[in-house]
Amino acid sequence: MKHFPVFIAVEGRRIVVSGGGDAAVAKLRLLLKTEAKISVFATDALPLIQQWAQEGKLTLHPRAMEPGDAMCAVLFYAANEDEAEDARVAALAHRDGARVNIVDNLADSQFITPAIVDRDPVTVAIGTEGAAPVLARAIKRDLEERLPATLGPLARIGKAFRNVVEALPMGRARRDFWSEYYFKTGPQIIDENGIEAVPEALDNLLTTHLSAPEKEGAVDLVGAGPGDPDLLTLKARKALDAADVVIHDRLVTPEILELARREALVIDAGKEGFGKAMAQNDINALIVEHAQSGAHVVRLKAGDPTVFGRLDEEIEACEAADVTWRIIPGITAASAAVAGIGQSLTKRQRNASVQLLTGHDMKGFADHDWRTLAAQGEVAAIYMGKRSARFIQGRLMMHGADPATPVTFVENASRPDQRIVATTLAEMAEALSDASLIGPALTLYGLAPRAAMTALQEIQEKEFA
Repeated sequence: MKHFPVFIAVEGRRIVVSGGGDAAVAKLRLLLKTEAKISVFATDALPLIQQWAQEGKLTLHPRAMEPGDAMCAVLFYAANEDEAEDARVAALAHRDGARVNIVDNLADSQFITPAIVDRDPVTVAIGTEGAAPVLARAIKRDLEERLPATLGPLARIGKAFRNVVEALPMGRARRDFWSEYYFKTGPQIIDENGIEAVPEALDNLLTTHLSAPEKEGAVDLVGAGPGDPDLLTLKARKALDAADVVIHDRLVTPEILELARREALVIDAGKEGFGKAMAQNDINALIVEHAQSGAHVVRLKAGDPTVFGRLDEEIEACEAADVTWRIIPGITAASAAVAGIGQSLTKRQRNASVQLLTGHDMKGFADHDWRTLAAQGEVAAIYMGKRSARFIQGRLMMHGADPATPVTFVENASRPDQRIVATTLAEMAEALSDASLIGPALTLYGLAPRAAMTALQEIQEKEFA
């Protein structure tokens, strides 16, 4: 992030614009929405700027900018549409201590002006660091369609009521109150009785919340999917947005953790082979402890919590402590991995079932039915199998598996840095060693990338032709 987004207090403070043409008008349309004192320096200002000056909306100085003209200005815009003049006035503004923006000159600007969705006092700023203004405008257009015009009046009334709402306990109780006000009661009252009826409805809503019994904590056991935040389910996103505490495993990506509320307590409960690890009993105790204190806990697991996630143990811990829980499934790593190679886990006339295996080491796989898996056409998705690759290879070949059976490793499935390594059972361990896969990798036994399979079939057809 090269530009940190902030909101600068401008009420009663100076903002200076140098320029009187179209570029200046574009900036002034936005600046006139503020409560700043705006000064414009231009030898030949457009009629619209002159009109704004006559209406008292800004002060127009019909001359070029001089030293000292930007003194005490919080922001300065060089909008002369002339490179040399913009450089001259920017230097003057720098000496006067103002923050400088040069229109259409990102490199020499100290700040940039984002695209803005205005629902005063609710303001949404969209920035692309100057890389894609068209994209920023598209996002702005989308948000303007989504955010109702009544949002501004509701926010103004709510702001005046904030001190009274402090009668509610800080945290979840206040969030529940404001959520009901902004997304249910407030809009409903405006639609039915108009804006004038909102303050009384707000009083009644507060009385209801003050007399309501304290909510008990609860646990959401949430699947974070394979890593791509766009693959997170809508229900999982809502759970993250409401969570007081997020307890996550090590495979949950930073991009997904970013979706949690800023105020949420985020706890890393990851386990790593031969590395740091939190015991499962400690995780269970942590979940229960925070839920019993009244928190909404999200236990966030990569992939789907019902697949190799020790879900039953955590549910049993919640039930033993009389804590309410629910499961929010996610997209499995196996589904993401096969999507990455353009294949499916099952296929008519190939395999009617698929096996999911896991194990941190050889012990995790020792009791598996290798004879069945070694049969022609079988498919398996093997989780956490990198360290056991040679053991898996040996067991399958010992039970008669064809050495030419395709094997594909998919590292960081669904993520931008996804890597695919296609090999065969005979070369499985060596290929894995040569690839030096660092991230989480899923082994797909019996499947090759679709493009490779198509090429192989074409070769075989030519050989038999």
